[in-house]
Order: sequence, then structure tokens, then C-alpha cells
Amino acid sequence: MTATIVIRGGGDLASGVALRLHRVGLRVIIVELPQPLAVRRTVSFAEAAYEGRVTVEDVTARLASADQYQAAMEAGEIPVVIDPDANILKNPLLINPHSAIVVDGRMLKRTPDPLPIKPLMHIGLGPGFIAGEDCDAVIETQRGHTMGRVTWEGSTRADSSQPEGDPRRVLRAPKNGVLKSDAKIGDHFEWDQPIATIDDEVIAAPFAGVLRGLLRPGLSAAKGLKVGDLDARDDPQLCDLVSDKSLAIGGAVLEALLVRSEVKEILWV
Repeated sequence: MTATIVIRGGGDLASGVALRLHRVGLRVIIVELPQPLAVRRTVSFAEAAYEGRVTVEDVTARLASADQYQAAMEAGEIPVVIDPDANILKNPLLINPHSAIVVDGRMLKRTPDPLPIKPLMHIGLGPGFIAGEDCDAVIETQRGHTMGRVTWEGSTRADSSQPEGDPRRVLRAPKNGVLKSDAKIGDHFEWDQPIATIDDEVIAAPFAGVLRGLLRPGLSAAKGLKVGDLDARDDPQLCDLVSDKSLAIGGAVLEALLVRSEVKEILWV
């Protein structure tokens, strides 16, 4: 009875977790929205929802239906299933609840809705979760001395509502509308150079740097939604690397799994 780890969300943070767990030989499935809103798309397995197959660093994810995920795993790939409510957990023919582990990496920053089943273990990433109440463990995602620490009772630090680092780096939708852009992740922009538009309202570079992330053009964005990320380090190679933060969180998830003996003994059966 080998454990199956269901990761909710395939954005850059959750993808770093999936990458690290997959690399050590664990069975990982990502469940996503029909139209994911990942910004750091070059390092997000969520892009498989659009492209069918996507490779992050050296690991490939494949869009699969619930009954195809075994084939993807056997091919050495991470299956991405369109299943925002994680209904796959309710099908005992696909997921054994006694060996199911859920990692919620959606970063909703609010109290999560109850899962359709009680899994063997439930791990929440970031604010909104309370270990001992709505999950078994919660992991700190804010940078600082507590980042990556596993909490078994209580919550992480509250959401600061502020981006880490220079707040100007986060590009937000100035209004409701459809994002349009010809820019590519990794492109260099000078200060005030147009990057994208939302219904003809321009989103311009707040400083010189490399476009580290951009919401998929053609998607609708609500006012204030993060639609881009500009990096003042100006190194396009960093756009294709999972962040140090994502890998640190992935290591914390692995720690949480190994602490529980009933989980540890079925991770690599």
C-alpha cells in the first residue's frame, strides 16, 4: 500500500514541492483548475493544463484524466488532473484513503473547505491553515528565520498582504479585463517600457529588469490580481529555475512526512 501524495495546485511554490518529492521517488499527483492562474509559468506544472505536457528543470508533468494518472507515473512523469475540488480522493478505485496524503499548495490564504475524505495526512502551506484543526501540519511560507518550519499545532504567521522584497516587482491588474501581451518570460525591460495591457490600460515596467513571470495572455484578470513579476537581478537563466523558497518548502513537506512513522513506512513500499 504505497502512499499517494495529492498536491492541490500547480503554481511555482507547489511545483517546487512536487519536484522535490518526485525526485526522491514518491508518488505525486497534482490537481488543478481548468484554467490555472500561474504567473511563474516556466516553473509551474500547472502549465500542463494548457500545453498537455510541460518540463520544469528535469521533471515532466503530463495532463491526464483521473484514470490515466497511473500511466503517467509509470512513464516517470507527474500527472496533472483537472480536479479543483480534489474529487479523485472520493474514488477508492483510484486513491486508497488509508494511504492518501494531501498537500494544499494553492496559497489561498484563508480557511480551506473540508476535504471530501479524511486522508492519512493533510499538510497545509502558508496562512489560513490551523494544524490540529483543519490539517495535521502547516508549513511557514514567508521568508525569514521561520520559513520552512513545520508546525504541528497552531498556525503560521498571518498573511502580511505585502509581496516579499521590492513591492514594485509584482505587476497587478489595474482593472478587470483580459490580459494581452507579446512579452515572453525572460525578456528584458527598461523602466516604463510597456509589458502588457488590460483592456488597453498599460502595465509598464517599474524598473529595469527581466520578466520573471507573466499570467498567460488571454486570461481574464480581476483588478489587483498579480499578473506579472519583474526581477531586478536581470538574469534570464533564473526564470527557468525553481526558487530557493519553493525547494525549502518542499524539504519541509518531506520532513513532515518522515516524522510520522505510519506515513514513513508506506512512502516507498
